[in-house]
Amino acid sequence: MKIAIHHHPGSFSDRWITYCEKEKIPYKIVNSFDNDIIKQLHDCNALMWHHHQEIYKDVIAAKKILFALEHAGIKVFPDFKTGWHFDDKVAQKYLLEKIGAPLVPSYVFYDKQEAIEWAKQTHYPKVFKLKGGAGSANVRLVKSEKDALNLIKKSFGKGFSQYDRFSALKERFRKFNEKKESFIYLLKGIARLFIGTDFGKKQPNEKGYIYFQDFLPNNDSDLRIIIIGNKAFAIKRLVRKNDFRASGSGEIDYDPQIIDKNCIRLAFDLNEKINAQSIAFDFVWDENGTPLVVEISYGFTVKVYDYCPGYWDKNLNWHKEKFIPQEWMIETLVENL
Repeated sequence: MKIAIHHHPGSFSDRWITYCEKEKIPYKIVNSFDNDIIKQLHDCNALMWHHHQEIYKDVIAAKKILFALEHAGIKVFPDFKTGWHFDDKVAQKYLLEKIGAPLVPSYVFYDKQEAIEWAKQTHYPKVFKLKGGAGSANVRLVKSEKDALNLIKKSFGKGFSQYDRFSALKERFRKFNEKKESFIYLLKGIARLFIGTDFGKKQPNEKGYIYFQDFLPNNDSDLRIIIIGNKAFAIKRLVRKNDFRASGSGEIDYDPQIIDKNCIRLAFDLNEKINAQSIAFDFVWDENGTPLVVEISYGFTVKVYDYCPGYWDKNLNWHKEKFIPQEWMIETLVENL
């Protein structure tokens, strides 16, 4: 048995490599962008690749390579059921609706006139989202019909850049003012206002569709629950000041006592249908206190979850102990080799 690991510093792969060395699990580091990557994997039983939504090469190649290998009988992480819907909120809408998940009411249109007609008769506010983006990027509150019609016009016109320079800089200012980031961090954001990012330059504009979700008021936080195998861990993310978005705020509560166990149970139940190797569910609540899924993802920021004081098993028993979720990923993969 040998596991191939596509290594990108700062990703899951750092901990995958450390765990393989500690447990003496045979592995090799590969560059999945090499032309002969398939040949390089001839002595491997699996490939693990923490591909990222803001790395352009990952976006255009990762799913193709991983799913081709899986099709040919090689174990991969993330596999198809885990990763096909990654960073695609529209795809997630269809999946979550089909499995009967309690999804925040969501609306997607591929025809401009249909979108306009809907915008003229729906109620506001709504939440506009591009299908890609993490940390509340590409998400905005739509307060009126006029705002919606302007977004529809742009969606079916020149479209939207997947990297919003001004919103990104505003977020850097927020973190700097709250003393969460350094002045150098802020300066880099100012530079990006003029230079842009490699991802932003290469990724084409998003257009030809428009996606909205209902706005659920009175949520001062959301709940993120991550399932890996038969274990779950969770955090509560507080919304930004004078904002409605929680993802990426950096304001996190790790107290397990405030985590709604109904959401944990629901997350386990939903993943029974999705069958993902790793999956994060983001929950908010409607006016009746019913938890609703906002979106899902296989990946998550590495260090944020190091402060979780423990995890739940599938029977909702609490285990107060430190853990490294990336190790669970390898354990689950190895069990199925």
